[in-house]
Amino acid sequence: MSGEPMTSSGEGDDRLATWKAREAALYRLLPYGGLAVGTLLALLTTAPRGLPIQLTLAVVVAAGAWVAWFITLHPGWQSRRTRMAIYYAGLLTFAAVLVVGSPWYGYFAWIGYVHAFPVLSWRWRIGGVAVTAVLLATAQGGGVSAALAGSQLWLVLVLFNVLVAGAVIWFNIVAEREDAKRKRLVAELAAANRQLTETVRENEGLHAQLVTQAREAGVLDERQRMAREIHDTLAQGLTGIITQLEAAEQTRDRSGDWRRHVDNALALARESLTEARRSVRAIRPEPLEAARLPDALTELGGRWSARHGVRAEVNTTGTPRPLHPEVEVTLLRAAQEALANVARHAAASRVGLTLSYMSDVVTLDVRDDGTGFDAEAAAPKPDGGYGLTAMRQRVTEVGGRLDVESEPGGGTAISASVPALPGGVG
Repeated sequence: MSGEPMTSSGEGDDRLATWKAREAALYRLLPYGGLAVGTLLALLTTAPRGLPIQLTLAVVVAAGAWVAWFITLHPGWQSRRTRMAIYYAGLLTFAAVLVVGSPWYGYFAWIGYVHAFPVLSWRWRIGGVAVTAVLLATAQGGGVSAALAGSQLWLVLVLFNVLVAGAVIWFNIVAEREDAKRKRLVAELAAANRQLTETVRENEGLHAQLVTQAREAGVLDERQRMAREIHDTLAQGLTGIITQLEAAEQTRDRSGDWRRHVDNALALARESLTEARRSVRAIRPEPLEAARLPDALTELGGRWSARHGVRAEVNTTGTPRPLHPEVEVTLLRAAQEALANVARHAAASRVGLTLSYMSDVVTLDVRDDGTGFDAEAAAPKPDGGYGLTAMRQRVTEVGGRLDVESEPGGGTAISASVPALPGGVG
């Protein structure tokens, strides 16, 4: 028995090492992909150019050689901070020149986000990511000339990219601190295990196996929780922000509509940041802090309807009563995800949310009259559909069930049924 936990732990270490090796390989390849995509689009499209194409291509070759020398040919240099600072400064310089040459090279400038974390100390990351945000805003705005002509839109894009960069830095710092904390806890646990092994030798194998399984289960649960929370907060928020900014770009000649879309984008950014902070600290969503679940759903439907221009009716049947916090969070997140899916895919003109309190279960039904889809063909896949997957995981973890009914042209109905656990149950 003593060999089983060691084998499991060894396999976990091997998987982690393999994942890190693949991640490092991806970091080394991404710059070349950005250069290739930017060059292809710059050659095939009529986007404005700030530099002659021959000069731009020469800079592309120089940038590729720069990355190859510091990253591809000398991967061991990543531990040398001075050389990596020189490399990163050169990377941003090449990115700036290429963005001036063509806004399509924003695909290459984006690498500034990715390479800031493995090659720079955390104090220098802020400056590097801020410069990258400015370059991306310039590229997204259509280049330097367009940015100068439309400075207000450019400033909004800069603000959006800075907010995204700030969220990325903040999550990275939190992850590093949590990783260091976990390492300390693992070290303390290892010391306790050694002492326990000395006193209870006959249970050595069983104890080691249980500890390993508990640690792996805890890490997996935390990863799944963080993945769901990030999807439910940051990912949905960023999608909404992008939608509002795109709408603002289309209404630049109508100042009233342009201001409304920009204000919506700023409000979404603030809400997403607040919810992201709460998610990392595992605090209940803000709508449930000051209101009961039916009121929170009504407020959610009103905000969503005002933002997307689609009528959303929220009804409650039965006698509302306080539920276990996890149950209420599950139903609120299910409603958020369902509405986000309607906004992204359904092209609906009406949405209905019904919260039904029964004796032993509480059911949330979300129906729309949109385009619908083939529910069987849209089953969760390894390469997509994380929204429904996360919703189903949440509902299942509290002992509930999620049903999805839809057909092309017939709208969509999502039903989440969970146990009606009272608020005092732990």
